[in-house]
Amino acid sequence: MDLGLKDRVYVVTGGTRGLGRAAAQALAGDGAKVVVSGRDGKQVAAAAADLGADGAAVLGVAADNADPTAAQRLVHGAKERFGRFDGMLISVGGPPPGSAADTTDEQWQAGFESVFLGAVRMARTAAEELAEGGVIAFVLSGSVYEPIPGLTLSNGLRPGLAGFAKSLADELGPRGIRVVGLLPARIDTDRVRELDALGGDPEAARAAQVARTPLRRYGTPEEFGRVAAFLLSPAASYLTGLMVPVDGGARHGF
Repeated sequence: MDLGLKDRVYVVTGGTRGLGRAAAQALAGDGAKVVVSGRDGKQVAAAAADLGADGAAVLGVAADNADPTAAQRLVHGAKERFGRFDGMLISVGGPPPGSAADTTDEQWQAGFESVFLGAVRMARTAAEELAEGGVIAFVLSGSVYEPIPGLTLSNGLRPGLAGFAKSLADELGPRGIRVVGLLPARIDTDRVRELDALGGDPEAARAAQVARTPLRRYGTPEEFGRVAAFLLSPAASYLTGLMVPVDGGARHGF
């Protein structure tokens, strides 16, 4: 199936590792031009070089989502290098774990700036620059539907961001711009391995999570990346305002 990605231009934040990297790789592999960002300049340069090793057009831009100037720099970079801008995948690194009682004001503020407000700024800037057929996608979490033990910051912030995404979808729909969310659960990334190790027995934690999924395994970053690439593509042109679980069936509700 041709997703219609060839020569379209996407910005992928958090594109140096994990789920953002997997999405950038899927987009570039299907012919899209990609701008990847991350906070560490060396990691950004290395990721861009690796993603473009087979001839894909990839630009790396060092940017922190919490920086109010980052969104405009990324969109400007896309237009300056590739001459157009078709969509953005907003992927934010997970906030640190912690309990509801022990999470400090400073941690809430830092999490709000990076996870919530940074993503909102990215989306607002993208909305201003996109034309009909454009798309904004958020990488959120299964915590949108169900709190995850030990991840109080994520549990508090990501559902609000999902609400923002749905409101934005209603507002941008008449302009022909789509807004979608992806809700990953246990995808086999460094971040998930860190979470599995929190209780001191990562193998037991992994076995418990696997038992919740009908497929009885963790997902791979590549599987997530393919779902993200489809939702960003013209092939998904009638999908907007929805939150797509990428969780192996762990969420049993409709």
